[in-house]
Amino acid sequence: MTEAILLVGGKGTRLRPLTVHTPKPMVPAAGVPFLTHQLARARAAGVEHIVLATSYLAEVFEPHFGDGSSLGLHIEYVTEEEPLGTGGAIRNVASRLRSDPDDPVLIFNGDILTGLDIPALISTHRSSGADVSLHLTRVTDPRAYGLVPTDSAGRVQAFLEKPQTPEEIVTDQINAGAYVFRRSVIDAIPVGRPISVERETFPELLASGAHLQGMVDSTYWLDLGTPGAFVRGSADLVLGRAPSPAVPGRCGDRLVLPSATVASDAKLTGGTVVGHGATVGEGARISGSAILDGAVIAPGAVITDSLIGARAHVGARSILTGAVVGDGASVGPDNELREGVRIWCDAQIPAAALRFSSDQ
Repeated sequence: MTEAILLVGGKGTRLRPLTVHTPKPMVPAAGVPFLTHQLARARAAGVEHIVLATSYLAEVFEPHFGDGSSLGLHIEYVTEEEPLGTGGAIRNVASRLRSDPDDPVLIFNGDILTGLDIPALISTHRSSGADVSLHLTRVTDPRAYGLVPTDSAGRVQAFLEKPQTPEEIVTDQINAGAYVFRRSVIDAIPVGRPISVERETFPELLASGAHLQGMVDSTYWLDLGTPGAFVRGSADLVLGRAPSPAVPGRCGDRLVLPSATVASDAKLTGGTVVGHGATVGEGARISGSAILDGAVIAPGAVITDSLIGARAHVGARSILTGAVVGDGASVGPDNELREGVRIWCDAQIPAAALRFSSDQ
């Protein structure tokens, strides 16, 4: 049996206002909390026991997932009293693990949507005899990530955090946020203080002569840390570009959950999802967007690449592109909201208050 740790304690500040009332892993993507997709993929790979390392809004997780039996898992929950960083969070849950010292333990970051071949990563870990194995992926512009150069056999040579100059960019391989740790390595992480695995644990292991193995897997990978990326990830799940056994319906151009109401002449495309109890009015056009539970989209609204929060309202003929509307907010009729705008939870935007064109 393989067990896993999921790191789900972050505050998700880059995703606000989506994360004002909801921890980032619980924001719905393709109709279910994003964490559901990660749990389902882990179970499909043979994982049976998962420990969730929680912190921000920790009380939300257990009422939703319970003991994990509905997903065929046994889930335990450990809450950090003070933020401990990635390494500290991993060490903080070690007492809940059942593995022997040489057994592999999977570790996932709670904000990565990936098609990673989990069994292949475990197999690489076992066959290489590594202390830690890392999922690596290749990106066109690696400046926002941690670079991980490897030798011809895949053994990690260095960790270079967020390089900025051309001379520092020695590879396009980045740390993709999924690992396999030998259990004894977890137990050796210092207790009770903030630790970053990226900046402290991994470099120290490398300096001590430990074997860190990289496995490049160039299947689907997306960091959901920004609203735009989160919306794109949700759409890709609906379209079937990102694999998940947890999408509640057939993949296609749209996903309308059973209790939603959509007018017969409304047009939903590009992986749009309409959540429980949401309403889409006559003539509305929605593309590549997520309409969360209980939201109301009035007739004639045009919404593109946007996320409309739970119980939010978008007025008639309003046009939203690349926008985020927080839970319970109201955008009045005849507004135009463009790329990057964030309407905070429960905010009220009057009719025709924000425009980028004439009202004629």
